[in-house]
Amino acid sequence: MQADFLDMSLLTSEPRHRIYPCKACVSTAQPLCHWPCSCYPNHALNQVNDAMAGIYERCVAAHAVILVTPVNWYHTSSSMKLMIDRLVCADGGNPDPTSTKGRTPPRAKELEMKGWPYPKHLEGRVYGVAVHGDVAGYEETRRALSDWLDWIGMIDAGPMSRLDRAIGYYEPYATSHRRSTAMSGAGRGAQCRARVANAVREMRAGKLSQPDRGLKRPRPK
Repeated sequence: MQADFLDMSLLTSEPRHRIYPCKACVSTAQPLCHWPCSCYPNHALNQVNDAMAGIYERCVAAHAVILVTPVNWYHTSSSMKLMIDRLVCADGGNPDPTSTKGRTPPRAKELEMKGWPYPKHLEGRVYGVAVHGDVAGYEETRRALSDWLDWIGMIDAGPMSRLDRAIGYYEPYATSHRRSTAMSGAGRGAQCRARVANAVREMRAGKLSQPDRGLKRPRPK
């Protein structure tokens, strides 16, 4: 298998590499939220070089995704949260912007009220989650990420693919980096990657169990 490493820290180090915030088009009407997001670039406001343009392509191309994040105040890192918010269009987003005549709210509302299918554009892909913190919040963050990925139709690779751990519990940050191997290399971090890789092999062979395949949500939203 080939790994594609998406380094979210580049948002803090490369001035022309950024993710713009979600405009919450979906809160007006689901079809107004386009897949992939068409809110950017916005040249009138100089909102260009949006990194999500490439991230959408990489998500579609992937058979599996592993999210790795520290805990920032009981949630993911800021850069990962920006990405997650912009992936709202993966769950029910409109793949045909012409159907709403660009961004026409009345037209989008009309389409939704006629019966919107809420397509799940990343459905069927495997996922793993690895969250690390220093005091608290890592369990809640791992659960939040898993719940979100479940909701958009992705498939967890089993309990060993959902990892949360405290590193350097109540110890100085200055020395905590010595324990970074707790999330990589040997141990549970490697087990998470291996379990996801095994699940992808099972998926490709048509052996991955999906008990809820074909079942329709009573309320898609």
